[in-house]
Amino acid sequence: MISEFAVLILLIGIVIFVHLGKERHNLNRKKIIGIVLLWSFVIGVGFSGMYAFIGHTFFADAVARSIGWPVGNPFQQEVANANLVFGILGLLCYKFRDNFWLATAIGWFIFMVGAGIGHLYQMIAHGNFAPNNAGSILIYDLVFPVFILILVLMHRMSKKQVESTE
Repeated sequence: MISEFAVLILLIGIVIFVHLGKERHNLNRKKIIGIVLLWSFVIGVGFSGMYAFIGHTFFADAVARSIGWPVGNPFQQEVANANLVFGILGLLCYKFRDNFWLATAIGWFIFMVGAGIGHLYQMIAHGNFAPNNAGSILIYDLVFPVFILILVLMHRMSKKQVESTE
């Protein structure tokens, strides 16, 4: 079974590939990084945040079981609300750039890496190897935010390089 996070990464890749194809005559390093970032934010942060919000809010018991949590935990709605915030920020990255991207990347990095560390703790301390505690979510929580933050910093550096040559 393919995980929803693998589907997100695949979808991001497809959309990036199509966008790069449309811009193929007009590409430079900054533009390529910008396209990768744009769709990583919109799909990887925006869509995934909205998806997690919906899951934690409307299918809370099923999501809790898939993570290895007890059902009926009121903190799950707080996690849902945090996902809603980042879902909206990720979607707004389509319209806003520059410092908005940096702020979104930093906040999402802190939230997701913190969640990933929480998953690791649950695995080590409590033997929780539930699919949505120890599966692909763990990689998504720990690797994808680092990837986005590095790309944002690279994009900012390439922007400064372009400005200094003009």
